[in-house]
Amino acid sequence: MKMKILGRTGLQVTENSFGALPIQRIPDEDAVALLRYAYDSGINFYDTARFYTDSEHKIGLALSNVRENIILATKSMGRTKSSALADLEISLGNLKTDYVDIFQLHNITELPDINDPESSYYALIEARNSGKCHFIGITTHRLELAIAAAESGLYDTVQFPLCYMSADRDLELIDICKKHNIGLIAMKGMSGGIISSAEAAYSFFTQYDNVVPIWGVQKKSELDDFLGYAQKGIVLDERLKKIIEDDRERFKDDFCRGCGYCEPCPVGVPLRDAARMIPMLNRAPWKEYTTEAWQEKMSHVKDCIDCGRCESRCPYQLQCRRLIRESYDYFIKVCREKGVLINKYL
Repeated sequence: MKMKILGRTGLQVTENSFGALPIQRIPDEDAVALLRYAYDSGINFYDTARFYTDSEHKIGLALSNVRENIILATKSMGRTKSSALADLEISLGNLKTDYVDIFQLHNITELPDINDPESSYYALIEARNSGKCHFIGITTHRLELAIAAAESGLYDTVQFPLCYMSADRDLELIDICKKHNIGLIAMKGMSGGIISSAEAAYSFFTQYDNVVPIWGVQKKSELDDFLGYAQKGIVLDERLKKIIEDDRERFKDDFCRGCGYCEPCPVGVPLRDAARMIPMLNRAPWKEYTTEAWQEKMSHVKDCIDCGRCESRCPYQLQCRRLIRESYDYFIKVCREKGVLINKYL
């Protein structure tokens, strides 16, 4: 695989890197086998988070004995110095290491106050000064925050959802990070499973030498796809451009990016999950999304009071209320067609 330099960190990471959120869904034995397979196949960058339940633990089981050969990034949801540092200590224990290469503030909705010595920003600084991390960064779904972080000069990396479905204004972040020599990590390169072509998704990122996608995989076959594209030297050609154009046209009005700006709903409707349910049922293993827990979650769509707050907050001007209701009807239809036992919630 080709290598990409992660901005001013100077870290050379594989063009296909490993997003470890999905491995929390599989048993230890399967996760260890998948992670070792990724390592043996040449992948050297693994991104996880304290919030991803046992993901860090599984990485520690699989890769602690090759720690010197890999690059580890983790994240904290802590919003104070003390809580973020406490998360880091747990992460280090889980990962079986005494440092991470990149320590990130997870899914921030505002940049921490650099004038407050007890803010989470100073957790990053203390962690770096103590050697418990080498570089610091943020992750966010909010474009304005990603740009502000990149332009501030305070962070080494920015992680943001990018894929071939991204709006042009989102893609402007790529040039901004390149201008400021900030490492740009692309999460949700398959847009949470909605994108139709892994090959097109891979080829999209071959255009950019400063963007590192972390593919969220939980099966060897999924990983093999991306490894195969790299081995074949796939690039963005006319055939793949056509796939991208077709998907962008198909979803141009109704494509939920999963940013979560619409939330919270005042009556508890799971807006982001509900809005994405139709493509998820069509592209992901349907059994995973028709469990009793998902039925309970989707049942709250019936509680919608038509306040319209979700639509006023959506940066993509989606008709959120129509989307969630269509998703609810489709959800019921799939459950019935598949013979799923519909419980009391629905």
